[in-house]
Amino acid sequence: MQTLNVSSNPHMRSNFSTSTIMLDVIIALIPASIVGIYNFGIRALFIIAACIIACVLSELIFEKIMKQKNTIGDLSAVVTGLILALNLSVNVPIWQCVAGSIFAMIIVKALFGGLGQNFINPALAARAFMVLAFAGPMTNFVTDTFTGATPLTLVKNAGLESVSGALADGGYTLSDMFFGTCAGTIGETSVVALLIGAVYLLIRKVISFKIPVIYIVTVVIFMAIYSLAARGGLDMEFLAAQICGGGLIFGAFFCATDYVTTPITPKGTIIFAILLGVLTSVFRLFGNSAEGVSFSILIGNLLVPLIEKITVPKFFGEGAVKK
Repeated sequence: MQTLNVSSNPHMRSNFSTSTIMLDVIIALIPASIVGIYNFGIRALFIIAACIIACVLSELIFEKIMKQKNTIGDLSAVVTGLILALNLSVNVPIWQCVAGSIFAMIIVKALFGGLGQNFINPALAARAFMVLAFAGPMTNFVTDTFTGATPLTLVKNAGLESVSGALADGGYTLSDMFFGTCAGTIGETSVVALLIGAVYLLIRKVISFKIPVIYIVTVVIFMAIYSLAARGGLDMEFLAAQICGGGLIFGAFFCATDYVTTPITPKGTIIFAILLGVLTSVFRLFGNSAEGVSFSILIGNLLVPLIEKITVPKFFGEGAVKK
């Protein structure tokens, strides 16, 4: 007699598995990885390899010690390592990359039950940990090719001055921000490379356009209001710099869409995306950092249970007045 595992509905059939979804994400991140290696040299490749290997080994060793099923075949550890690496400066020492990878896989993921149980994005949590623990290397973007600050930092430091003038001080233009020939983390600089990967994920139906588009549009609206109020008009260069810089495209399409740490209710995804856009804008305009994406997504992750609680649809007849 065959034993059937009966669980609560809905029951869905799909050709997608965890490994195929993760493989699609890896493929989608290849263009950004190639641009990062081209811009920052062979050291960028070493950092990517170190993070991936450290994440995979951390998961494998933990599962061996705890006598758990081997899950490295689902490729989630590879994706975590790749996303973490692409969020790092090329100046971060390899041992710090390994430390961040171990933090992501053990502290954030494994100790909370593994894949599907982590309450925040492991890669972004590791990045936040590294920003606090290794602030110097994490915020140092000076290389042989790029000797100045990141474009968005230049714009922030320039205040209400011309955006093109601020970028020119660092030797950049808006087109540099779009194509990726500028300082930044390994994987965030090239908007065109990230959009190629995003389109691939959308075509494959791995992600939905809802969260990324609402997230980005919210940032644009918030920044447009600020531009009208503080800059004396709608500064299109300022808006373009905010979209292309600071890892907004990377975070919107590859981090904010994480299945585990985003709401599953329709209204919840809208609230979540708007929240990310508002937080990112506030951090960028009024905080010390010009970026804000990583911390916005992490805060959003923490608020997902509350968002789902207030947006979950009611059962038919629930709340009806009894006669």
